[in-house]
Amino acid sequence: MTNKPSEVRERVRQEMIADPRVVEAIVAAVHEQVPVYAALDDSRLPEVRTIAAWGLERLLHLWATDGTLGPADLRRFRGIASARAADGRPVQAVLRAYRVAGTVLTDEVAARAPALGAADAFALARMLLVSLDTLSEEMATAYAATSEDLATDRTRALRVLLDDLIAGRHASVGALADRSARLDVHLPDPCCLLVAEPAAADRSDPAHGTATDLLDPAYGTATDLLDALAPSGAEVTSLATVRGSRAVLLLPLAASARAGTVLGERSWRGCVITGEGLDRIALAHRLAADALDTAPAHAHRSGQVLTDADAQVLALLGGRPAAPPDHIARLVLGPLAEPAQRHLLDALTTYVDAGSANAAARALHLHPQSLRYRLRRVRELTGRDPRDPWHRLTLDIARTIRD
Repeated sequence: MTNKPSEVRERVRQEMIADPRVVEAIVAAVHEQVPVYAALDDSRLPEVRTIAAWGLERLLHLWATDGTLGPADLRRFRGIASARAADGRPVQAVLRAYRVAGTVLTDEVAARAPALGAADAFALARMLLVSLDTLSEEMATAYAATSEDLATDRTRALRVLLDDLIAGRHASVGALADRSARLDVHLPDPCCLLVAEPAAADRSDPAHGTATDLLDPAYGTATDLLDALAPSGAEVTSLATVRGSRAVLLLPLAASARAGTVLGERSWRGCVITGEGLDRIALAHRLAADALDTAPAHAHRSGQVLTDADAQVLALLGGRPAAPPDHIARLVLGPLAEPAQRHLLDALTTYVDAGSANAAARALHLHPQSLRYRLRRVRELTGRDPRDPWHRLTLDIARTIRD
């Protein structure tokens, strides 16, 4: 005895919903066949997986019940389209991903019901065609409306752009370039990312909230810093946003040299990351924010900002290294790591081990003035004063992990 069409569809639906491999097959196919999705990192794939699981359940339900997309479904698709407009993922790529998903769904149904009746097969094809047509129109409209809103409110659009860079919501450098072109901006590359906060910031209040959680004065401070650090009339566009009590700025590389002075005048402290590209702003922000969370008070000298080297050392000390030890050592030591400067590295090592310049001079059979001269050269080459407790610690760690 054969099953009724509705029974066949329901059985197949239940089998597919219960099998996690179906969602993984959809995600894998989209990741492989749609270039924009191929560039997504691991932090973005869970969102794709969640949408795929929801879409699979809804489409199979529509097939099993001869239903159509309802208002709640369309609201969700419009919301997805608006989010993609904000993060710069092209709507054409999103719709192609849905078509790829529909192909996988069809193949999976065929594998589970090889003797599927003509009525059920036609119902599946019709449901997919109608659903894809409907959601394409809804998503294209929502995408265009959101893009227009962002372009009209330029200040908000630029702030949202940096928010998305910090969150890692850009699938590729190409997507970022497309979004920058729509906004008519040229982002600084090479760039520096500055994360700054009041010097008296309360460490018990984490500063990792979203920009929408903040009061306007916080953003006002961020734009004040932007005005002070971004060169007027520049060809590149600097960006500013906020996270909690912290200002986050994307600036030209040259601005990093003035950051200490500008922050010192306002009794602020900060961390500048200059070694990451625009495609790694999320990593740069995480490094800087973690550095401000964990750096001891004496690391924040007046007129100084923490750098990539400080942030990497702090990440290493916290058991969360973001780079290999030899890379961290090179960041801290700079030219001091070159063979030609071995005598300066020896002077630093002996000074740290001995505890004083006189004792180090005796150990190296040097005049104390010669030893002090070498320590001045260490400061000039690395930007770190061996007499400063924090700088001495970072130099000591760097020469230790280098060995």
